[in-house]
Amino acid sequence: MRMQIKRDFYLQQLIDGKHNGLIKIVTGIRRCGKSYLLFTLFRQHLLKCDVNDSHIIQIALDDIESANLRDPLSLYKHIKSRILDDEPYYILLDEVQLVPRFEEVLNSLLRISNVDVYVTGSNSKFLSSDIITEFRGRGDEIRLYPLSFAEYCEGVALAPEKAWLDYCTYGGLPQVLSLETEKKKLDYLSNLFESVYLVDIIERNRIKNNQEFSDLVRIIASNIGSPTNPSKLSNTFKSVRNVSISSVTINRYLNYMQDAFLIERADRYDVKGKKYIGALSKYYFSDIGIRNAILGLRQQEETHIMENIIYNELRRRGCKVDVGMVEHRFVDTEGKWQRKQLEVDFVVNEGNQRYYIQSVLALPDEDKRKQEMASLLKISDSFKKIIVVKDSIKPWRDENGIYTMGLIDFLMDIDSLNN
Repeated sequence: MRMQIKRDFYLQQLIDGKHNGLIKIVTGIRRCGKSYLLFTLFRQHLLKCDVNDSHIIQIALDDIESANLRDPLSLYKHIKSRILDDEPYYILLDEVQLVPRFEEVLNSLLRISNVDVYVTGSNSKFLSSDIITEFRGRGDEIRLYPLSFAEYCEGVALAPEKAWLDYCTYGGLPQVLSLETEKKKLDYLSNLFESVYLVDIIERNRIKNNQEFSDLVRIIASNIGSPTNPSKLSNTFKSVRNVSISSVTINRYLNYMQDAFLIERADRYDVKGKKYIGALSKYYFSDIGIRNAILGLRQQEETHIMENIIYNELRRRGCKVDVGMVEHRFVDTEGKWQRKQLEVDFVVNEGNQRYYIQSVLALPDEDKRKQEMASLLKISDSFKKIIVVKDSIKPWRDENGIYTMGLIDFLMDIDSLNN
């Protein structure tokens, strides 16, 4: 039987935001557990704090029974009619982006002194271009990701070493844990992508060429962790599929995928020049299981999958993550000066701390270690430099100050970067 996964990392953020005068907005890819966090875990917390059940007003706006409440005025009047005294009321609204002009409803609720508002949404646009400035300054975003590896291990009650293969294949969407066979898991993920994510993006953005968009998603899935940009992708369509699609259209499609939290973009950062380089970016999937299902479990290269999972874990912890580039100048065998760009997998910023991280599947010998260290050794600042290797090893720091740790240690300990 599946255990209840606490998701304390996110629950605590909701608890910390109680009565702060802001609307708590839980965002994330569909089916990652937003409703469960709000309607089950947070509700349980409120009840334990002796909040009367009648003072918790929860509405699932994607439920057929709530169809009439998708009208903004009807929703507001319904909520207002249930506020009967001066005691605190907690308003929990799931998938609020389904309500036209919902920002007016939320702003109106903010004006009621004894109301504390919590909402979920599966579309980042309702935090940006669709929202008036007045509301954007009054929202407190909590980004929810699919289950982290530590949460997954908790849910399946397996040792990390045994859980890794399933996790890096089927990802961390909570429903996957309740499915018993590999076929059921793959069918669930494939159907979820085809009938929910893909349809949702196409319909919301009125995409006319469905096949073109679907092909682009698959190309991105095939190339996680590879530097690319709209122009490069446009050339791929021409050379591989003999299809002409402009870089402007591709850029728009990529934005649609990011708006739906399907993928995230990591920009390239010149470490020495301390500036962003706009030429190429990397894209990672919010859930590696969805990525794998899109490709029918082909291209299961563990190097890139591991890199994607590390990226997601860093983002889950609230870090800003870029892809680093370090320029290396040297004299070649003919005595000529040459320039070479060395890559740092992740430049990680967390508050006033920075970390440089390399994701490495294995370090079988000293030559491989030197290769992976090359970019880190060219960085002259004093921030921590880390190699995360898949092998289970005892963490250690070498004479250059480079810290090497195992993947399991990194994923299971939320404070692993500071050890």
